[in-house]
Amino acid sequence: MKNLQYILFVFVLLFSSEEILAQKDTIRLQRKARKLLRQGNELYQKKQYTDASVAYQKSLGSNSNYNKATYNLGNAFYQNNNFKEAIPQYELTAKTAKDKFTKAAAFHNLGNAMLESKNYQGAVDGYKSALRNNPNDDETRYNLAVAQKLLKKEKQDNKDDKKDKKDKKDKEDKSKDQNKDKKDGEDKDKDKDKKDDKNKDGKDKDKNKDPKKDEQKDKQKPKPQQGRMTPQQIKQLLESLNNEEKKTQKKINAKKTKGKKVKQEKDW
Repeated sequence: MKNLQYILFVFVLLFSSEEILAQKDTIRLQRKARKLLRQGNELYQKKQYTDASVAYQKSLGSNSNYNKATYNLGNAFYQNNNFKEAIPQYELTAKTAKDKFTKAAAFHNLGNAMLESKNYQGAVDGYKSALRNNPNDDETRYNLAVAQKLLKKEKQDNKDDKKDKKDKKDKEDKSKDQNKDKKDGEDKDKDKDKKDDKNKDGKDKDKNKDPKKDEQKDKQKPKPQQGRMTPQQIKQLLESLNNEEKKTQKKINAKKTKGKKVKQEKDW
């Protein structure tokens, strides 16, 4: 029983010692983080923003939950025009901050970083969140009005750009159609010119013909014989002539007999 109590006492003592040592380490790291934060602030005041950001990062290395170091690191990045690197620092501060004023400051600077990055919608959202945590901040309200105006202009410009692109495309399409029609017309004119040239060549050939040569060719060509009779027609014609000749001969003989004086013999 005594041994069990002794073991339990030793265990509690060891656990307490480890906890005490952990607390001491935590306190030591927190002190180191605060020291580095102060160094960063001094450098920041001297406008040595790059060195200040290094000091803030070291401070966060000692205490990653140190909101002041996170916020100040965002400010150092912002002053060096590293707006994209500043944005996540402000977002983390706004998320982890416990009081509204710290949240409002983080959202305000987030809006500024968004504005510098030309993310006007993000800037508007950041300023609105800042005003929800601190409605009396006139500077945030002014910046919100500026961001809203720029956002409106951006939307209008985008709308105009889309319209210009559409008009340009329509113009290009119309130009293509006109060029196509023009080309088709030129092709038709070319075809017509070719046809005219062909007809012209034909006329020129006719014009350049030698009349004498044509006359010789005509002479060489066999002329059709007019009135040429077929063998049947010739046969019929000969028969007709023979018949006519026979009739004529009969008439001649008849005239001779009729015209001859006949000597009459008397009876004795």
